[in-house]
Amino acid sequence: MSDSPILRTFTAESVTEGHPDKVADYIADSILDAHLEGDRESRVAVEVLCKSGQVVLAGEITSGRALDYVDVVRAAVREIGYTDPAEDFHADGVEVVQMLTRQSSQIAQAVDGESSPTHELGAGDQGIMVGYATVETPQLMPLPVVLAHGLSRGLAEDRKSRAVLWLRPDGKTQVSVRYEGDEPVAVTRVVVSTQYAEGTPRETLEWYVRDTLAPRILGEWYVPDIELIVNPSGEFTQGGPSADSGLSGRKVIVDTYGPLARHGGGSFSGKDPTKVDRSAAYFCRFVARQLVRNGLARRAEVHVAYAIGRSDPVALAVETFGTGDAATATEFVRSFDFRPAAIIERLDLRRPIYRRTTNYGHFGRPGLPWEE
Repeated sequence: MSDSPILRTFTAESVTEGHPDKVADYIADSILDAHLEGDRESRVAVEVLCKSGQVVLAGEITSGRALDYVDVVRAAVREIGYTDPAEDFHADGVEVVQMLTRQSSQIAQAVDGESSPTHELGAGDQGIMVGYATVETPQLMPLPVVLAHGLSRGLAEDRKSRAVLWLRPDGKTQVSVRYEGDEPVAVTRVVVSTQYAEGTPRETLEWYVRDTLAPRILGEWYVPDIELIVNPSGEFTQGGPSADSGLSGRKVIVDTYGPLARHGGGSFSGKDPTKVDRSAAYFCRFVARQLVRNGLARRAEVHVAYAIGRSDPVALAVETFGTGDAATATEFVRSFDFRPAAIIERLDLRRPIYRRTTNYGHFGRPGLPWEE
């Protein structure tokens, strides 16, 4: 029987901030931050749909700060880079359809703790949240995720700095990494699909990815025999919400850990921190990081589940994938306070910090409280 490590390949994807779904996420988080800037107790649960020249806002918002949502939406679209009046979707021309109400009084009562014996802040919804960490990168994130986000961010940086004049906002990337056991050993394939200006020769796109973008972003993982696939669909001059629809909350795996960790199903953008599918997912990541940083596991996954209106989790579990003592890891995790009010206080989550999280993953990036 062979003792050789199992060979596996994992692939992760990322999208640029101009991808239609990320446009929707960024608008949702811009609305959330704008409310929190004026009222830290704001309750926000907003969904966004973008298509052609329209942006639809739907959800529940209770806040002491009134907003001009048209201004917030147009500012967000302008920051992303959709400013060309020749396109159906551009900052100065989008129409905003508003279908927003106050938070349900029954939900508010449950969250505020009025219906609980302890009168503590309750979970804003039921759900399952997952946090993950691994030693394979300095960011304690899976390597395919780190590299895929790096490529997408690189596209945006080169576009916004005007280092590459023909780049346009929409785009996707994908990175495949071969593992021996739990160790990444090689990048085997890279896919880059980027929107570009009409008239740009295909050779120019391929040269840019092969000679500039990929070597810069992949660094030590770049070797000449990596298979590079550039714009496999052919032409990609029509992009963003002008060409496709965008919906918030649709890139949940891009936002988290790619294929190397499980996911509870809840999305993040547009939700205030009383919504545990956001805040508890951040805290699970915080705790998983502590497990790994304290040497209790090389890979760790923390799971928590809540019932709406209840402050204490209904379930808490830890997985170390055979890289640490499960009993010790579980005891360590149970020493943390997973009540929503405690999470919000420990990570100081009532601040307007959420637009910073929208693009290129909610984890593995400096400056976010769950990464400290």
